[in-house]
Amino acid sequence: MALGTSILLIAVGAILRFAVSIHTSGFSLHTIGVILMIVGAIGLVVSLFMSSMWRDRGTVVREREVL
Repeated sequence: MALGTSILLIAVGAILRFAVSIHTSGFSLHTIGVILMIVGAIGLVVSLFMSSMWRDRGTVVREREVL
């Protein structure tokens, strides 16, 4: 999940949780908003972790063998 997608999920979840006041039968929009915010936060952490791992890959310094 990309960084932008995670932030989008958090934003949509926050809108559903805090800004929508429609009550539906069968499912709760507030619960869906909380779930989207949790999934977005997990995706954000994973995305940041993966980008930091990718950034560290290029900085490995290898020692030269002396013949």
